[in-house]
Amino acid sequence: MEWGIQELLIICPLVFLAGFVDAIAGGGGLISLPAHLIAGLPVHFAIATNKMSAAMGTSLATARFAWKGYIPWKLSSFCVVCALTGSALGARGALMLSDHVFKIIMLAVLPLTAFYVLRGRGLTAEKEPYGEGRTTLLSMGIAFALGVYDGFYGPGTGTFLILLLMGGAHLTLQKANGTAKAINLTTNLAALAVFLLNDKVLIPLGLIAGAFNVAGSYFGTRFFERGGAKAVRPVMIGVLVIFFVRVILDLMF
Repeated sequence: MEWGIQELLIICPLVFLAGFVDAIAGGGGLISLPAHLIAGLPVHFAIATNKMSAAMGTSLATARFAWKGYIPWKLSSFCVVCALTGSALGARGALMLSDHVFKIIMLAVLPLTAFYVLRGRGLTAEKEPYGEGRTTLLSMGIAFALGVYDGFYGPGTGTFLILLLMGGAHLTLQKANGTAKAINLTTNLAALAVFLLNDKVLIPLGLIAGAFNVAGSYFGTRFFERGGAKAVRPVMIGVLVIFFVRVILDLMF
């Protein structure tokens, strides 16, 4: 399909913002995917091209988090395997369960998540860590569950990963964010490979948008390093609100 300057003017600024948000709290897809759809790309091309730019931005964020020592590699390796397994099952489940029904479920889940973020201390104070075995098992279960979600629906996966890894597995903010980045990068690359094999990626547009996503991700990771936990809560609330509004609009229209 054809695209031009008008599409770039819509997509690039929003993809930059998506990279910034994703580096801090996950959920950048809540911004970048709608940007491609608003620009008029058909759904399959929008999803596929968005995966390319998202993978580029997540690669930079993951590399910087790894360099800072935020990624526990042994734990993340187990989580990545579980997430990929869950993602495959989620994709099959998407064919069996109505998208409309799933969105109605999300209308209940999202307010509860926002309530947890507002009331809980999980984003501002670290919890007493569990033993290594318990932490690994809980993190693997979370990765599998969110992998299923990512394969079935997707948006907000990074945000939910951070929340659950902190609140459920008692990881620190840095390790939870680092582990979430490793999981997201793996699932993004796997999905991108599938789309490339099926000729659904607008490669030049994806590369240009990806450059903006990388820039946003760079500034987002720097902002995370300087702002720490104080910067995460309002960004997560904003992402959840965007997601909630988007689900309502999808159900209405």
